[in-house]
Amino acid sequence: MLAGNGPGASPRAPDAPPALPAGRHSLKTLPLAQPLQRRKPAGEHIQGKDGHSSVGRPHPQARDHWKKPRRQSMQKNPHPKRSAISIALLALGALAFNPAQATVTDADILNDAATKGDVVSFGLGTQGQRFSPMNQINTKTVKNLVPAWSMSFGGEKQRGQESQPVIHNGKMFVTASYSRLFAVDAKTGKKLWKYEHRLPDGIMPCCDVINRGAALHGDLVIFATLDAQLVALNQNTGKVVWKEKLGDYAAGYSATAAPIVAKGKLITGVSGGEFGVVGRIDARDPQTGKLLWTRPTVEGHMGYKYDADGKQIENGISGTTNATWEGDLWKTGGAATWNGATYDPETNLIFAGTGNPAPWNSHLRPGDNLFSSSTVAIDADTGKIAWHYQNTPHDGWDFDGVNEFISFDFKDPKTGKVIKAGAKADRNGFFFVNDRTNGKLLGAYPFVKKITWATGYNLETGRPNYIEEGRPGDPTAGADGKKGKVVFSAPSFLGGKNQQQMGYSPQTGLFYVPANEWSMDIWNEPVAYKKGAAYLGAGFTIKAIHDDHIGVLRAMDPATGKIVWENKNYAPLWGGVLSTGGGLVFYGTPEGLLKALDAKTGKELWSFQTGTGIVAPPVTWEQDGEQMVAVVTGWGGAVPLWGGDVAKRVNFLEQGGSVWVFKLHKGS
Repeated sequence: MLAGNGPGASPRAPDAPPALPAGRHSLKTLPLAQPLQRRKPAGEHIQGKDGHSSVGRPHPQARDHWKKPRRQSMQKNPHPKRSAISIALLALGALAFNPAQATVTDADILNDAATKGDVVSFGLGTQGQRFSPMNQINTKTVKNLVPAWSMSFGGEKQRGQESQPVIHNGKMFVTASYSRLFAVDAKTGKKLWKYEHRLPDGIMPCCDVINRGAALHGDLVIFATLDAQLVALNQNTGKVVWKEKLGDYAAGYSATAAPIVAKGKLITGVSGGEFGVVGRIDARDPQTGKLLWTRPTVEGHMGYKYDADGKQIENGISGTTNATWEGDLWKTGGAATWNGATYDPETNLIFAGTGNPAPWNSHLRPGDNLFSSSTVAIDADTGKIAWHYQNTPHDGWDFDGVNEFISFDFKDPKTGKVIKAGAKADRNGFFFVNDRTNGKLLGAYPFVKKITWATGYNLETGRPNYIEEGRPGDPTAGADGKKGKVVFSAPSFLGGKNQQQMGYSPQTGLFYVPANEWSMDIWNEPVAYKKGAAYLGAGFTIKAIHDDHIGVLRAMDPATGKIVWENKNYAPLWGGVLSTGGGLVFYGTPEGLLKALDAKTGKELWSFQTGTGIVAPPVTWEQDGEQMVAVVTGWGGAVPLWGGDVAKRVNFLEQGGSVWVFKLHKGS
């Protein structure tokens, strides 16, 4: 289930964990084989705009890891009364900042894609299209785009920054590495408050200490943390309103995805597929955090719903026990929902991608291994699976299936009928179009140039046409039983597309896919489950295919699978896209450039060097009559941690941690 999350390679930051040696890796050399030890603040930390802090009771085991010759960044507050006064003043300041005290309603979230003055959901609308109708910034005016402000996340906590900001009522809420959350004046960039979650020793995020964003509902801002918790804070004061636990971090559970709100329910997933967790989607009351229902994404596990008193009621097993899993491996079957979900109000379905089956060694788990590496459609009211489509049955390459499923309508070129569809650019290299009402496969098109594991898909059965020699070998067939046959495989397990979000423009009818062309040598090894230990049973090394590029932004026609245009990039693309009514596509590169392309032709019209890699998706909104564009910057993600030869190739990239905001020059 390797996600997008990670620090720079070499030279690395002084507080970073040891970098992977370039080249081949197996279970024993991976950073996830040991719990993450890190420098952390002494307690939960809320800092107001006046600079004063409120620090919670220190963790009993708090100690300084990855030491640097500098003072601990958080110290016990010698002036508790001053802090109390400061927090009170901060609350009054927040009230003065927003006298209307407008809250985010379910209707606001439902209409997010059509409104201009805010961004209140991950994906710019629950369907996840990442399209804005705004056109003040367009193909003619984009040349006049200039920085309005930039705010640094500060401190020593750099690493990968994958967050999408949300904006409401003049405030921007943006998460950062190490489970931090900032509230910022969206007009000026002035910090209003900061929350730093207290992280325990021994957290085990597979792919860096990133976070992808927060959800808004009522007067709350809600985000997930690396120790598998949900935290809801007051938007105006930064005060914690509720906390709920998602899983046991000591067993490998973590959380990095942005929650969404669907039909008044807070929807979340979990991370940890490399540790044999059991994936699931939860629905909660966003105002209280109380569970409403939970749906496992591994066959054989019971789903539950909860009454008004919190009583747990059985809600049916997911699938049929042992139908597609042999023995007991389903009990630690993975299928983590680490990239979150989308929601389509027209069908009332929540679409969740699921991760790899555990372990990676597919010879240990005969069968399709449902519901891993799939799109799972869940009824938002009942919490039951309405349909599923498995993109990679019996996944043996860690292709996952977690990438976002985006709802859209298109006209069937054969019948002329408008179809309620959904699309996903999968890690396995194929671009899927499904009927979103029932999951029927309508098309499966290669969106990368080299695919070695399958020749295509049978549209009648919906199953891939495997290239059997493309599957890593069974280690028990070898002379010593310790290593299976090594195979060359493309794409690599980091995928034709990973966590970097694609977008859809209703204006052009095209999807914009941040793709990567790379390969890997991969082999299987024996492995047994142990709580809190990496559960792979595989080794690998990732390689570039071309000398001049790895990343390619591609515009795809979902009706035909045709690649309309492409724009190549030297380093792997790891940040999402934004398309607009101004005929533009915005995206960032690891080399630090935020770019604007013509959505119809792919011609580059504008770029700006932010000074560090971009691995996050841009957003846009209107502020005082001006269209703004924002993007979070800070190189990291899975590439420098898991990238092998590719990590070595891009080790010149620098870390950072900021949010940049742009608008048109006043004189333009």
